Amino acid sequence: MITLLDYGAGNVRSVINALESLGETIKLVQRPEDILQAEKLVFPGVGHFGNMINILKGRGFFDPLKEYLASDRPFLGICLGLQALFEESEEAPGIKGLGFIKGRVKRFSTSLAVPHIGWNGIKPQRPCRLFYGLRGDEKFYFVHSYHVEPEEDVALTKTDYGYEFVSAVQKGNIMALQFHPEKSGQAGLKLLKNFIDLDLPEVIPEIKISQTKLAKRIIACLDVRTNDEGDLVVTKGDQYDVREKGRVRNLGKPVALAQRYYDEGADEITFLNITGFRDFPLKDLPMLEVLRETSKNVFVPLTIGGGIRDFTDRDGRYYSALEVASAYFRSGADKVSIGSDAVLIVEEYLSTGEATGESSIEQISRVYGNQAVVISIDPRRVYVASPKDTHHPVIETKIPGPQGERYCWYQCTIKGGREGRDVDAITLAKVCEKLGAGEILLNCIDRDGTNLGFDLELIKAVKQAVSIPVIASSGAGCAQHFYEVFTETGVEAALAAGIFHRGEVSIAEVKEYLQKRGLEIRPIFKG
Repeated sequence: MITLLDYGAGNVRSVINALESLGETIKLVQRPEDILQAEKLVFPGVGHFGNMINILKGRGFFDPLKEYLASDRPFLGICLGLQALFEESEEAPGIKGLGFIKGRVKRFSTSLAVPHIGWNGIKPQRPCRLFYGLRGDEKFYFVHSYHVEPEEDVALTKTDYGYEFVSAVQKGNIMALQFHPEKSGQAGLKLLKNFIDLDLPEVIPEIKISQTKLAKRIIACLDVRTNDEGDLVVTKGDQYDVREKGRVRNLGKPVALAQRYYDEGADEITFLNITGFRDFPLKDLPMLEVLRETSKNVFVPLTIGGGIRDFTDRDGRYYSALEVASAYFRSGADKVSIGSDAVLIVEEYLSTGEATGESSIEQISRVYGNQAVVISIDPRRVYVASPKDTHHPVIETKIPGPQGERYCWYQCTIKGGREGRDVDAITLAKVCEKLGAGEILLNCIDRDGTNLGFDLELIKAVKQAVSIPVIASSGAGCAQHFYEVFTETGVEAALAAGIFHRGEVSIAEVKEYLQKRGLEIRPIFKG
């Protein structure tokens, strides 16, 4: 029996699914006494440090949790569940943590993109049963902007991200991880199984890499909608047109395709809801069931986009963007992607010069953390003869326009690319970062479905304008295109859809191509 402390934030569904896949029975904490009666306690956390502590205290969990830790019974903290063990955090000045470990939590101070998102390695510092059966070259999934600085000798693992930080701790039977084992594929499941088995020997694996390095992420994207028969299918457009000979392209079922890509080695799966069922009652949204079913067997991060906004359903019930996002998180999503609504939010910000504090970006990041908010930008090129012909930032392009124009700017669009707005992609990305977004998904209408490669000029311009991670999208036609976008722009991740759906190249083939050319890639764990 595993007791799981769910205080109401983030994707706890995946932790439950991971533990149940190992044959465990899960008991959720309902009352403070449940913590004290636990034999093994797992505490996953995401979001804001201060929000977490306030909820723990408000529900009467704070003091029983301190008492459980002091009893030295088996405990596994995950992500914010690690940071909670410390005395304080820069994220929430004046709010005291559990204080089980002396030290503090501080924000990353590095020239690298923050949040630290993706697959990185760990350097074991001492023997521990968690490492039993690991090879030493595994990578685990990190997503955080803050890291711990213990003043005690409790470091279990360390990781490099601009500098070395403590990525896991152990104090007696109390263990806690900055990374997410439930989102770290088979390697993560192995680690969870080792936590459960108290009789395993303490070992320290041989390190097979000289230093931990962040892997470049390969993301499979599934555009989901209803087809002409009313079935939920994965489709793919050419410059956002998903019909072929008048009918919606049907490239497979979303849950089955997600499983296939996970098995092939996808580092993340993104679902984009591009159909008209966004006005359903929230409890009946088909994408919720897609997430629930996918997260049962797919143990990598899941992102959901489409319809993350305030809306009133067909029954007249109003939902805030935060409520919509919360429902997706509870169903198995790790991140939400905001598209058209982000353009409207930025337009309002630019008109006043002030943040309202009430936009979907601000609401969701305030509760779940900026790492949970992805901004999906759908721009297209607008050519101009001279930079003086527009008030938007322009680039000098190597791809001239129809009249030989040497300059262009990137116009943001809404409504699936059907409507252009007077906002450019660079400005949109910068403002969204300021409002609390943690990642940019950068599409390109001009390249969508062309197989001509990513728009490197667009990607490079946006990457240089922000300090948060950027995902390149649109135009991939072969493995070489992934190599080009990583080496020429420095983005952290690249996403593709059509070439994977049609079997033109597999995710495993892309990763093998990149690895042979010296890029850091997450190995596929077979043990």
